[in-house]
Amino acid sequence: MHPRETVERALRLSAQGLLDRQVAELCGVSLSAVQKWRTGTRRVHEEQDRRHFHSCPRCHGRTLDHSAYAYLLGLYLGDGHIVLCRKGVYQLSLACCDDWPGLMEAAAEAMATVMPTSSVSRRQLRGCVEIKSYSKHWTCLFPQHGPGRKHERKIALAEWQREITEEHPGLFVQGLIHSDGYRGTNRVRRRFNGSDHWYEYPRYLFKNESKDILELCGQALDMLGVEWRYAQPNTISVARREAVARLDEFVGPKH
Repeated sequence: MHPRETVERALRLSAQGLLDRQVAELCGVSLSAVQKWRTGTRRVHEEQDRRHFHSCPRCHGRTLDHSAYAYLLGLYLGDGHIVLCRKGVYQLSLACCDDWPGLMEAAAEAMATVMPTSSVSRRQLRGCVEIKSYSKHWTCLFPQHGPGRKHERKIALAEWQREITEEHPGLFVQGLIHSDGYRGTNRVRRRFNGSDHWYEYPRYLFKNESKDILELCGQALDMLGVEWRYAQPNTISVARREAVARLDEFVGPKH
């Protein structure tokens, strides 16, 4: 009999979308053992198998991981969407650029942590990978879902969501930047003494067509002490050296 920790780790990895063969190699167990744990043929005790806790943090009071949720909320508001599928099941979907494999792993891990009763899958698209998960309760966790595009409707956080973003503003901003933001080098030309001089400096940009989401980003940046401004009506810019260095502490290497 394998240790409980090994079984739980295998189930977590399976929930993140890894193949049974990959899970078996990482956990040092046989392929058949992973398949039996995943399908329930060899049942672990229900109190040890989170896949059988068919519960929602909002509907049934299951504990919600606030740090993972703050990051996932940023990803969703930045560039995620929810679709109603068959039998009242919702699909939460995030598109992650092929150039940032670390972002794919972070997004899948956040989904699996926030909704451990649902598996996470991946689908290769042109230039990106779609990270998705199915649950009847995704709209409970993201009440901002509604008909039409986000910038065409009011986006406001529920009180419990606001409390989480105030508790973890760095992770919330990290999710926003990772999904719909950019850190790059800005080049500026200045004419001096009859010749052109070029200056380069790093900066962050967060672009979103929703005024409400831009305001949420700005409020979180204020909580972090990061100076920002509107570069355009739909774009937030963080360009001062101290502000960029401060934001680097939270955005991390995934982007």
